[in-house]
Amino acid sequence: MSEIKHNTAHSDQSERFQLHKTVVLVGMMGAGKTAVGRALAARLGVPFLDSDAEIESAANMTIPEIFARDGEKFFRSKESQVIGRLLDEEKGILSTGGGAFLSEGNRRMISDRGASVWLRADLSVLWNRVKHKDTRPLLRTADPYATLSGLYEARMPVYGQADLVADSDGETAIEDMVDRVIAALVTRPDILERM
Repeated sequence: MSEIKHNTAHSDQSERFQLHKTVVLVGMMGAGKTAVGRALAARLGVPFLDSDAEIESAANMTIPEIFARDGEKFFRSKESQVIGRLLDEEKGILSTGGGAFLSEGNRRMISDRGASVWLRADLSVLWNRVKHKDTRPLLRTADPYATLSGLYEARMPVYGQADLVADSDGETAIEDMVDRVIAALVTRPDILERM
């Protein structure tokens, strides 16, 4: 991933915030949910939660192994249970798998108990980030680019239902992405408030 140098003044690292709801990062595989989520949680001084990591830990299997053994339907059911549990625990930043937000039940649960932020990235950015990884079960097809493109087209309108949006362009450094997400979040003081 290419990064531009920080030529803009960073938001003050000592700036203090109060998080009122768990922030759920949604978007396509490769959008940066885990990397941005970890950095955002560190900046805000709150826990970082990852629904995929929680599922793998509980099952003692990788997500591709769960897909292979039990299928996507089973995985999605477990994913919903884990997201619900994480939303009920302490407030933090929750990174979800790319398909989690597609479930109407998950969207309603996230909206009722947290707030969603869509990390919106162009198809070319996503492809550059995922094309050399074999950890994406949905891309284990004869034509992974066509598969990703189809998922992208189908999912964009659903991701558009997120509470807030931050653009991920593939050029922006992680810390600058954190600034973008915080800038979106503080427009909603019911989610994040400057102290």
